Amino acid sequence: MDIIELPIQFEYEGQPYYIYPSLIVSGEELTLVDTGYPTFMPLIEKKILELGYDPLNLKNIIITHYDDDHIGALYEFVEKYPSVTVIASEVETPSISGLVKSERLIQAEALLVDMPEEEQASGEDFVQLLKNLRHVPVNQTVREGEWILNGKCQVIATPGHTSGHISLYFPELSSVITGDAAVNEENELAVANPQYCLELASAKESLERLKALQARTYYCFHEGKLGF
Repeated sequence: MDIIELPIQFEYEGQPYYIYPSLIVSGEELTLVDTGYPTFMPLIEKKILELGYDPLNLKNIIITHYDDDHIGALYEFVEKYPSVTVIASEVETPSISGLVKSERLIQAEALLVDMPEEEQASGEDFVQLLKNLRHVPVNQTVREGEWILNGKCQVIATPGHTSGHISLYFPELSSVITGDAAVNEENELAVANPQYCLELASAKESLERLKALQARTYYCFHEGKLGF
């Protein structure tokens, strides 16, 4: 088994940005962790092909949490690869499946109430973006401590950024896929986007839990992997 970082470059308001989904390779089987923004499926497919792998071997998609940059292209992936197994935490599953309004949308709508007038337009655009996300059923729900991917990966509950956020621990590889539970900030692990955390105290506790694993490599969705 191996973990491959997928640097996906894009532009926003004329500036270059990256996200870093992870690809887990186990023999011929591929597992994608998080799908990027809406319309990002071709970018991710292209990167997978460039690295010498075939997206047709995609078996699983693991979603760390509900946010537009993590589930945005999920619908497109499931539509193109209908046999793929979608995996998410029990807490995030109702939002991903569209059964309940997501925490992020509730937060975004609440922030609009007191948002300065000059920020209202961008705030309303973000709310609409969240409302436009297309949902899919989750095939496999997971919880804290559960072992998946043939017993090679342990699910770590890392709430804070969202209530049901999960990270993935690979003891044999001494590696962690953090989602947004951590960010690579000047070669140190830090809380990702603390201003958007649903519960900052929990996010800080989750970060300390990941640090305590003392992994050699942390694969962060934002700013890329960090090695020790």
